[in-house]
Amino acid sequence: MRLADRMSLLKTENSFVVLAKANQLEREGRSIIHLEIGDTDFDTPSNIINVVCDEVSSGNTHYCPSAGVLELREACCDWIKKNKRGEYSPEEIVIGPGGKPFLYYTIMATSGVGDEVIYPDPGFPVYESVTLYAGAKPVPLPILEENDFKFTIDDLKSRISKNTRLLILNYPHNPTGGTLSYKELVEIGNLAIENDFVILSDEVYANMLFEGNHVSIGTLDGMRERTILLETFSKTYAMTGWRLGFIAAPSWLSDPLSQLITNSVSCVPPFVQMAGVEALNGEQADSIKMMTEFKKRRDVFINGLNSIDGISCKFPEGAFYAFPNVSEIPMSAEKLSDYLLDEVGVATLPGSAFGQYADNHLRMCFANSIENLEEAIHRISHAISTFS
Repeated sequence: MRLADRMSLLKTENSFVVLAKANQLEREGRSIIHLEIGDTDFDTPSNIINVVCDEVSSGNTHYCPSAGVLELREACCDWIKKNKRGEYSPEEIVIGPGGKPFLYYTIMATSGVGDEVIYPDPGFPVYESVTLYAGAKPVPLPILEENDFKFTIDDLKSRISKNTRLLILNYPHNPTGGTLSYKELVEIGNLAIENDFVILSDEVYANMLFEGNHVSIGTLDGMRERTILLETFSKTYAMTGWRLGFIAAPSWLSDPLSQLITNSVSCVPPFVQMAGVEALNGEQADSIKMMTEFKKRRDVFINGLNSIDGISCKFPEGAFYAFPNVSEIPMSAEKLSDYLLDEVGVATLPGSAFGQYADNHLRMCFANSIENLEEAIHRISHAISTFS
């Protein structure tokens, strides 16, 4: 008995591996501060929870259209327009079980054997993993600290070939917190038009931008017809476990993605979708409060990290991740990550979990209470002081 050869091409996501280990240590009685998983300590707002309870009680538990219920697709259009990220019709919206499946669907729909997918490195590990699974060639685009965690246009140009089918953008960026300016997006868009490739614009942290204004590349001249805008409810509305996301794209791109929904999960539960309607259309105070609190936490945590000898950390422009440089510590980032969890109960991820250009970094999610973040700084400082 054996599995298909292609299964060897899929990689794991280290955040869930470390989360499982951290949870096991907690079950054994250890005190663990979770900085490894991209989740928040905020609960889903009560108005959203109330809607799903009402929908289930009323019997809205049956199949629905694969692309999503009309109410949510209309709400997505209104929300995108209100946030100045483009104008779409409901037919150009597809609802999925979170954002991650759309990474899979987009790569599978656009790229195959002989094609190339350019993706940020470091970056979300699924980008490379699914590209390999699709039979395409992954082309990493370095996101480096010396460039303020951005790629250069020259680096991008050098990686474009006649086989390039897809460029994945993620801004604000996981794991570095970097983002892209209007000028940079214009240059990227011009390259996409000149070389005729599609852009998957992963903007799930767009509402978590600490400075400046977010610009969606699909709003630029000539880019709407070749851009897939990806959004989720996970970060903005603390709905990580609900598994609800959507894409906005012209029909030539959205229709095949809807077909892949049909052939994989049939549809997202309609009661979950109606909760999504409430999230987008309902009271936004809880979401705004979360975003304000994340900035406070960022400032406390980054300042704390920079106070530790051997660690330096840039202030992320968006998202809720710190990406400190630990190259001055006499231990690899991988070993340091293990050491911090095993010895002082702080769960982090090594930068190498996100690609080949981040060996000297750790990723830490600061979507935790200020009390816990301050305790994490204390524990990390103590652990590193033992190396002196």
